[in-house]
Amino acid sequence: MIRMIGAGLAWIGRHGTAALAVSIFIGVALPDLSATMRPYLGLSVFSLLTLAFLRVDQNAIRLRLRRPALLIAALFWMMLGAPLMTYGAIMLFGPDSLGPDLVLALFIATAAPPVMAAPAFIYLLGLDGTLSLALSVAALMVTPLTAPFIGELMLGPSLPLSVGGLAVQLSVLLVGAFAVSFALRKLAGQERLARTSHHISGLNVLLLLVFAIAAMDGVAASFAAEPAFTLGLTGLTFVLALVQLLLTLLLFSPASREDAYAIAHTCGTRNMGLMVAAFGGTLPELTWLWFAVGQFPIYMLPMLLKPFVRVYCRQNANAVT
Repeated sequence: MIRMIGAGLAWIGRHGTAALAVSIFIGVALPDLSATMRPYLGLSVFSLLTLAFLRVDQNAIRLRLRRPALLIAALFWMMLGAPLMTYGAIMLFGPDSLGPDLVLALFIATAAPPVMAAPAFIYLLGLDGTLSLALSVAALMVTPLTAPFIGELMLGPSLPLSVGGLAVQLSVLLVGAFAVSFALRKLAGQERLARTSHHISGLNVLLLLVFAIAAMDGVAASFAAEPAFTLGLTGLTFVLALVQLLLTLLLFSPASREDAYAIAHTCGTRNMGLMVAAFGGTLPELTWLWFAVGQFPIYMLPMLLKPFVRVYCRQNANAVT
């Protein structure tokens, strides 16, 4: 039985990337299952963080840290620059006209660190994911410092948690996940972890499936009750992700195109689930709906942008040669 489970996890790990895009549609198609899974969203986020820390390639990060200027610039832009630009847009349109629920959604979508699957998406596109990996880990580390600052700026008293409370909740999630991963790494050993990489990938896919299904709670009902509004909100989440991606691509165009795209894609795929878990999984209805439909661009953009990436990076290679 154990061998069968191990073989199943390994198979999922090797072939499960395409299943991730399908998982969000499973959640929409099975609303009762999504409602059942929703209480486990926080646990799935914690487990995904633990696996992400467990799989961190320390050698790859060390290589990137030898030339830290690009990494530091990308980190500053991702965790402060992009959210502050969003704050500027909120001030331009007027916080009162947007409403606190939509402002909270914009905060979650721009102040969160990148999803820890971002390096995997970069590798899926045929690019080097080490810069994305280093950036994702660094962004996670600074989130308890930057997110409360941005939250206080954007929302003030409307922030669901106090600034200190948000910092503590984020720190508990991150430190706890790191501690568990550290203990597992010591117990298993590096050699065994390397041998079971496909099994860990399979478990990661299953946890992402649980997360995606849980996140879709209420989406089917919203599509049925207000299809135009829900489609419009989904379109806005794509627009926000693409704006972050394109602005980052332009900003880091002096770097190599492969590095610029790795930073841009990482910036455009935010780990909103971490912020939701920090808030205890309770959000206003509109904010939750944004978070839910905001998973569509995260899971679908790697497939949609693959032709663009091939042309974009090929032009860079031709210029070099």
